Formats: sequence, structure tokens, C-alpha cells
Amino acid sequence: MKILIIGANGTIGKKITKTLSGEHEIITAGRNSGDIRVDITSKKSIQQMYEEVKSLDACICTATSGSMDNFSSLTEMDLLINMKGKLLGQINIVLTGQHYLNDNGCFILTSGIFADRPAKGVTGGGLISGALHSFVLSAAIELERGLRVNVVSPGMVEDSAKDFGHLFPDLKPVSMEKIVHAYVKTMENGITGEIIRVYE
Repeated sequence: MKILIIGANGTIGKKITKTLSGEHEIITAGRNSGDIRVDITSKKSIQQMYEEVKSLDACICTATSGSMDNFSSLTEMDLLINMKGKLLGQINIVLTGQHYLNDNGCFILTSGIFADRPAKGVTGGGLISGALHSFVLSAAIELERGLRVNVVSPGMVEDSAKDFGHLFPDLKPVSMEKIVHAYVKTMENGITGEIIRVYE
């Protein structure tokens, strides 16, 4: 398969790229690194990316992050800034990409545990991940040509626990092996419209 991995230089993206490289043709994309440069906050940049890589069988996006927030001072603009990349960027990866992927190709997006398990300081992150889940459910029944879309929702990533674990002491770190397996399984199993939760 010819697979585009957006965010291939990130914590999760690196491991997925390494796992899939032996058996598939991998093209990496990122804002500052990779075979192709892309800014997922820009619809134009996303379209240019797809123009550069033809005949894709799959597109995996792990290029997602969001800042912590303070609910007492949280504003609409704060939410919109976070939404521009993790939510609308991933949505545009599908809306634009549906015209470029091969028949029966698949999209795999990335959300996060705060869609289901609220915590202080991540209201925006929970809202965005929950919206991504709803988008995937709808997009799965709208896509044509056998195209599929799913979203992996990781918990506290083991490799990030040392940096962020103290902020969320109730979350148990999840092994990178389990998280990477979720992406690979989602790509290979022919499923669509699924939220793959990897929380423990």
C-alpha cells in the first residue's frame, strides 16, 4: 500500500512510520519535516500536499496537539485557535482527500481520551475530540468509492507520560505498542465509522 503519514515525526507518528515502513510505501508529511511539507491549518496547503502525492491507499494523521486551557478565562477565540488544526485540519484532510485517495482507500484520524473522560484544563481538547468522533460517524456513511474513515482515540501515551503525566495523575499510561497496533488494525481490517479507544 502507498500510505501518507501526516505528523510522522511526532511521538505516535514515528512509531507508526517505523512499523509500516517494512511492508508498505510510506510518504511522510509535516509542518517542518518529512518528505512533504504541510500546514494542516491551511486548506490550500492540504490540497497542495495531495497534488504532490498521487494514488494513495491510506492517509494517517497524527499531527494533532492542543494547548491546556483555563476554564475561567476560556474564550471563543481560544477554542477556535485549537479547532483550526486538530479539528478542522483533520476534517479538511478527509473532505479534500476524498477526491485524491484510490478507491477503497482509508483515512485514520486522531482524537483523544478527553472526549470521554473530562479533566481540568482540557475543555477545548475534549470538545475537539468529541466533535471528531461525530464527524467520523457521519463521514463514514457519506464517503463514496468504498472510502473509509476511522479515528483512533489514544489515552495517556506511554512515551509522553514523563512530560505530561503529572498533569493527569488519574490516567494510566498506555503502551506505544497498543496504540500503534490500533492504527494498523484500523487500516487493515476494512472497518469504517469506528472510534478506536485505546485508554489502557
